[in-house]
Amino acid sequence: MVTLAHSATALDIIARVPEETSIGGERDSFAPTLWTVVLRARGKSPEALDELIRAYWKPVYFYARRHGSSVEDAKDLTQGFFADFLERDLLQGVAPEKGRFRAYLLTLLKHYLINAAEHARAGKRGGGKRALSLDFASAETQYAREPAAEETLDAYFRRQWAQTVLSRALDRLSAEMDARVFAALKPHLAGGPSYEETAKALGMPATQLNNLIHRTRKRYRELVRAEVAGSVADPSLVEEELAELFAALNS
Repeated sequence: MVTLAHSATALDIIARVPEETSIGGERDSFAPTLWTVVLRARGKSPEALDELIRAYWKPVYFYARRHGSSVEDAKDLTQGFFADFLERDLLQGVAPEKGRFRAYLLTLLKHYLINAAEHARAGKRGGGKRALSLDFASAETQYAREPAAEETLDAYFRRQWAQTVLSRALDRLSAEMDARVFAALKPHLAGGPSYEETAKALGMPATQLNNLIHRTRKRYRELVRAEVAGSVADPSLVEEELAELFAALNS
């Protein structure tokens, strides 16, 4: 997962209503939103199922770790949860009109952890089920950097989900841009170094860089908003979900 410093400056940048931007070219549509992927996955699309799991497994793993599981147990629980998720076809209970997907996923996870604890002696969790190739080593490295906060487990899950949303938006922004330019501009999404330093590195006037950073920030806001809009049922919930996302990052 790409990590971005979530400073007040960055949140202010993202939270403002996005304007049109030419970053990535003029377009009328975004990459598939979460609900698009969920509904495709519900239709038994293997690619969509893999995308769904790979995009949102880390909040599940981090939740299991913060819940008190060891590294190996958290791996088993994460694998088992998604194997159970697929085997029992739990996406059939999902629909955009039912609200936020993250809330549905968290409810399922809580039930799964309770059942896993009750059947811990019955055999290894997820045994004999589909094995998922997930990068637990990098996830554990990231988890080790997490502060020992006194937040509730639900608040912790929301914060991890919020970080995942920003990470996905950042990845999509990166895919739209030249790698060298993106690497130079990425720090400016959260404040960043002096414009003069970056302008020199890119070989452009500071005024031109200023315009480029402005367009890049707007595109990033658009992508964050698209990720959020794709995870709620009602468009009227987008502002509320954005506010909750930023609150989770600042908790």
